[in-house]
Amino acid sequence: MKKKLLTFLSKIAPNTVMNYAYRQLTNPQIRKLRESELEILNNSKKEIFEFRDFKIQTYKWKGGKDKILLIHGWEGQAGNFSDIIKELTKNNFSVYAFDGPSHGFSSRGKTSLFEFTELVSVLIEKYKVSQLISHSFGGVATTCSLFNNNLSIEKYVLLTTPDKFSERIDDVCERNGITKKVKHKLINHIEKELNITVSSINVSDFVKKIDVKQAVIIHDKYDKVVPIKQSKNVHANWKTCKFIEVEKTGHFGILKNDSVINLVLEFLKK
Repeated sequence: MKKKLLTFLSKIAPNTVMNYAYRQLTNPQIRKLRESELEILNNSKKEIFEFRDFKIQTYKWKGGKDKILLIHGWEGQAGNFSDIIKELTKNNFSVYAFDGPSHGFSSRGKTSLFEFTELVSVLIEKYKVSQLISHSFGGVATTCSLFNNNLSIEKYVLLTTPDKFSERIDDVCERNGITKKVKHKLINHIEKELNITVSSINVSDFVKKIDVKQAVIIHDKYDKVVPIKQSKNVHANWKTCKFIEVEKTGHFGILKNDSVINLVLEFLKK
């Protein structure tokens, strides 16, 4: 019903629908964490980090000299990595994580890919990390950050990754029944508001020029949120990256799958 209504409104009130779609892209929803996820966060050293107009919640689990930063996806949060954090700390990694602007336990407000991207580069330099793990949209923010800031990374694990920012816009419009005419208005609004060209925000372009010594993308063959073809296109353009296709994890379950976590540890410890 909602989808049909928005399709109808697209024709008679295109600006209203365009503004609705823009809010979908800039105001992430917060999902409640499970008790086990909260427990992992409560075992960390927490710190509030001031970034732009946000109070960013950060977390640290102290281990050995190998330091790793975790970058969650859009509408995700640090607690989503709880199972991975547990195994990393068992293997003596020092682990850093954060809740992005308007995500998790950080302060709320309108945000965008580009604030998220800037924060990633700030935290990489703040914590002096050379190893990264991202999930989903976190891969877009991270590769964009590495591309824009000439940062050097030794090892990088991407647990799924989208490719083109335009595909994210397509997805929001498709799910909400928004017409092509309104989608074009939305793209024009985003480009004017954020001073970007939407067609230039592509992970498959960023990875051609970023300094990452070794990378691996792990993606579920039947992922219903980010189609595997997007990760495969990123991989095809990334010389120092290998690709591992898995099954029966799902888009979010990949963060908790024992076999996937073992693959991650094997890659990082090699």
